[in-house]
Amino acid sequence: MKMKMKRKVQETAVMEMEKENEEELSDLSEEEDGDEGGGGPGGPLKRSRVQGKSLGDGVLKPVKLTKQELYKPPTNEELNRLQETESLFHSSLLRMQMEELLKEVTLSERRRKTIDSLVQEVTSLLASVPETTDTELSDQAWVPRGVKVPLLQVPYSVKGRFRMAPPLSVKLVGSYPLGTCSKPDVNVDLAVTMPAVLHPKDYLNQRYHRKRALYLTGLAHHLSSSHAFGSLRFTYHHGNHLRPLLLLTPQGKEERSVTLRLHVCPPAGFFKPSRFHPRKNNVRTAWFLGQETPQQDISEPPTPHYNNSVLSDMLLESHKSFLSASAADFPGFREGVAVIKVWLRQRELHQGYGCFSGFLASMLVAYLLSKHKINSMMSAYQVLRNVLQFLATTDLTESGITLAKGTDSTVPALSEFHDAFQVVFVDPSGHVNLCGDMTASKYRQVQHEARLSMQVWDNPKLDGFHALLMTPKPLVRTFDHIFHLPAVVKLQAACKKMELLSELMDHAGNYVAAALPFIMSLLQRGLGDRVRLLAHSLPQSPEWTIDSEPPKHKDKGLLSFGLLLNPEFSTNTLERGPPADSAQALEFRKLWGERAELRRFQDGSICEAVVWQGGSAFQKRLIPEQIIKHLLQLHANIPESSVRYVGALLDEVIKVGREGGSTGEEASVQVIQSYDDLSRKLWNLDGLPLTVTSVQGAHPALRYTQVFPPVPMKPDYSFFRVEKSHRSLLPLEGKPCPAYVPAIKVICHMEGSGKWPQDREAIRHIKAAFHIRLGELLGQQHRLICRPAPTHLDVYKDGLVFRVQVAYHRELQILRETVTPEGMVRYRDNEEALRLELETVHRPYLTSTLHGLQQQHSVFGATARLAKRWVGAHLLSASLSEESVDLLAASLFLQPAPHTAPSSPQVGFLRFLHLLVSFDWRNDPLIVNLNGDITATEITEIRNDFIASRSSLPAMFIATPKDKKNSVWTKEGPSVQILQRLIVLAAESLRVLETQLTDPTQPQDVKMVLRPPLDIYDVLIHLNPKQVPLHAQAVDTPRIVFSRGALPSGAAGGSGNMPVVDFNPVACYLSELRDAFEELALFFCDPFGGTVIAVLWKPQAFAPQPFRTAHVKARLVQVKGSEAQTVPNVEAILEDFETLGAGLVREVEVRSERWTV
Repeated sequence: MKMKMKRKVQETAVMEMEKENEEELSDLSEEEDGDEGGGGPGGPLKRSRVQGKSLGDGVLKPVKLTKQELYKPPTNEELNRLQETESLFHSSLLRMQMEELLKEVTLSERRRKTIDSLVQEVTSLLASVPETTDTELSDQAWVPRGVKVPLLQVPYSVKGRFRMAPPLSVKLVGSYPLGTCSKPDVNVDLAVTMPAVLHPKDYLNQRYHRKRALYLTGLAHHLSSSHAFGSLRFTYHHGNHLRPLLLLTPQGKEERSVTLRLHVCPPAGFFKPSRFHPRKNNVRTAWFLGQETPQQDISEPPTPHYNNSVLSDMLLESHKSFLSASAADFPGFREGVAVIKVWLRQRELHQGYGCFSGFLASMLVAYLLSKHKINSMMSAYQVLRNVLQFLATTDLTESGITLAKGTDSTVPALSEFHDAFQVVFVDPSGHVNLCGDMTASKYRQVQHEARLSMQVWDNPKLDGFHALLMTPKPLVRTFDHIFHLPAVVKLQAACKKMELLSELMDHAGNYVAAALPFIMSLLQRGLGDRVRLLAHSLPQSPEWTIDSEPPKHKDKGLLSFGLLLNPEFSTNTLERGPPADSAQALEFRKLWGERAELRRFQDGSICEAVVWQGGSAFQKRLIPEQIIKHLLQLHANIPESSVRYVGALLDEVIKVGREGGSTGEEASVQVIQSYDDLSRKLWNLDGLPLTVTSVQGAHPALRYTQVFPPVPMKPDYSFFRVEKSHRSLLPLEGKPCPAYVPAIKVICHMEGSGKWPQDREAIRHIKAAFHIRLGELLGQQHRLICRPAPTHLDVYKDGLVFRVQVAYHRELQILRETVTPEGMVRYRDNEEALRLELETVHRPYLTSTLHGLQQQHSVFGATARLAKRWVGAHLLSASLSEESVDLLAASLFLQPAPHTAPSSPQVGFLRFLHLLVSFDWRNDPLIVNLNGDITATEITEIRNDFIASRSSLPAMFIATPKDKKNSVWTKEGPSVQILQRLIVLAAESLRVLETQLTDPTQPQDVKMVLRPPLDIYDVLIHLNPKQVPLHAQAVDTPRIVFSRGALPSGAAGGSGNMPVVDFNPVACYLSELRDAFEELALFFCDPFGGTVIAVLWKPQAFAPQPFRTAHVKARLVQVKGSEAQTVPNVEAILEDFETLGAGLVREVEVRSERWTV
């Protein structure tokens, strides 16, 4: 739906904007030339503009309009539409988007006819329900075989008599008669009024609910005899097991198009509403506990939720009439409710026990209409905005609202509702709390989402429509950490521990609904400022066939909880409590139990405190897990083994060290501290002919995004021979390949001076001289081991190697200089200049900017590292640069809408995969607004330029403040084919991960998404692990680990010689293969410990080509008749693979049968 609608909007967007503001288009005008026939003065004005015209390949391309088309006067209809757009919508684009969305969710005429015929069929069948004899409620022998009562009858014994008879009436209620029924879940509600089978005292002890369920059973049996229905099933109304429903679907191909829901309700006014006051009791303790005689002098607790369920049934028709009156002469009501339903659905708030249903949304719109906060002239967009604004600013847990008017003395006061319920919204009768089943935490989630949505709508740089209405927000992608209670039966023991008998009576034994508010309150107290939001999933409504027993509470599935972490406090290891002698100290000790202890703080105070385990950043991120498990065990008797915490499962793949207690943040900090020290030393060097103007990092480790950060290397000299002249180490033959020591690039800018030469070759020599001089001075003044080279200087410091590269700011300009034959100097880009600009301008800027982003969002680095690990594991690192992945990860933090910025690497990685899958790379540029430097106007310009030049731009286009038009980081890749491959892999990885993370019964092997499918490749080159220096970084930890000449940290050893730097035989071998065979094949490898190089033949390379002496490399000559042709010599190529990799290659495996060897 998203892609289809988006294309329609893009096709007409600029056309509408042109009519709104004709002056903008004048900027695109070309020169007037000629007459109409060919070019004299006075001819038509030709101009080009970007118009979203979808061609066969789906790419938007510019078209040209004639002057007559461009300046055609607007019609009256167009003028009226523009006026409406200006007053009712944010922009004409938003208006078109809303209209397309409403078309997608509105019921078609054919669907309406199906519904009407189904309703008519059911109504006529219900009129012929046979009557039965009067029997005791406990005597259910009359219930026909093949049908089970859809109610948990506990306790079974209850007073009263029952018989079947035709209903008094069958009426449409709910969203369908209101016109707010929308796709994809089309539910049509029928209110079936019970006949004279009720007694005035049936409000007691579930008598009404038993009769209601038995009557529904009789209806199900009667309707099952008809062949007009595809299926008959029972369910609960929004998960409330006291209110079962009967679901009917039509027969044949329309079975999935609509579901008819039968609600059984009492006759209007049968019970006195005052009998169901929130403070009254209608479930007796003795009956609920199965006691023969009630205990004396016991006060019966109120049963507000039980009372609310009866009243909700009784007022079904009244609510429908009220909403019909509110929607009259207000077209925006129906459209607004439809859009609000979409908003709720995308956030999974629309169904389940305690949900924010479409009915509740309709009532809220009616309330705002009655309070004149919206009016009948408003559009769907304005209705949505006003509802979100109200939700964002109104706390119904503290200040409830009511639709009731008048001064009926029997109507409960709002304060009485607040005493009984957590969220209060009273219906027009004044007796029913429409939010009776909603928990305070669920309403806070609704409030949070509304506040977030308003921020998105008000940001002109964001596409609010797609972020808020077209992007799903499942629990696992919304919250930083989640945890599950797979065995909800444990909440039964929690109710006993927390003494919740009265709540169990109120919820008719539903221990999940009874315990949940108390569990949430307990966890909220314990987590405090560590979380910005704590939410729970909604217990869903199960469906079961009419011949099955209703599911028990324990069978309703797992209960999930989400934590939106506050990164400022979530990793604190110390929980400071009140002073030891204060009144709050007892409450603190009661909350934390044995974990509470007295501690003296630096200010001299002695306070209660709790200390949590956490040495590394990885362990500190899991402190909420320790808190949750401790509190549930202590206060709810829920053992730790019953809590499945999913907060860092994905972090496993970027753990470093043998102990595995860190995910590398500490190593990154160590690298940056060493770099900072080197930077200061370079700044303060004495004896340089020119001063250093700036020192900039240009390596992923200096922006926290190196997948496995460099660790200090202390060489074991038994693995090396020493080259004394250069104080360097060389690996010994026969030993495993030495540990990989990366060169951390640092750009050192020297000041400008008239003494700098103007010749490019001379500049290179001067830079080489600077490298030598820098090395000498660092050795003399700071005793650092240095090894100069013409292009750089390697500095061995703190066990790390920094590669310092001198830069001169005018060198770029000199490289671009070209002299024309006429002797004029022109400046043009060339490959050498672009490469130098990338090294000395773009990469340092990106490194410093992303380093700053890490300071704002502490999990950015880990998120980018997870993303790179996934790209590398699927052998695509060579096609997607590290900087590109860093920018993709950065966009998740800079433009997180509709989410908040990630506070855990796990959710960041899931959103990275979703970005790859859902973003329209073909028709949209990804704008990464680093430091917020791109204005809204510039964003529009970038998009317009992108569409105008789409055919010449990379398949993946990423714009940044310093790179708005070229996408320098994706120029070399990925190609269209590789990007499509990435999207397919990301979609499958996301599906697998979300399934595993949301269902703890699934095998918890997250590394499954990092094991690449190799069946698509033609040749596999297996490498000798002994010669793969990064073998220990493989996805699956290798069973055999080779010693690679590095002493363990803390071991005594010398470091007086330069280690082997940047030596990776796998990378060298890959480079040689690509140089030799790039015309014939593509080569793929996991750079992080991969022991397989996958080869994919290029199909076009195997087509016979005419014989040419210059093109016989790796080819065979075949003579057919008088013509000589060449084809690839596959057998010789495979031999060359082994020859080039002698000592490294273990085996060459041919996987494809399509190629003859």
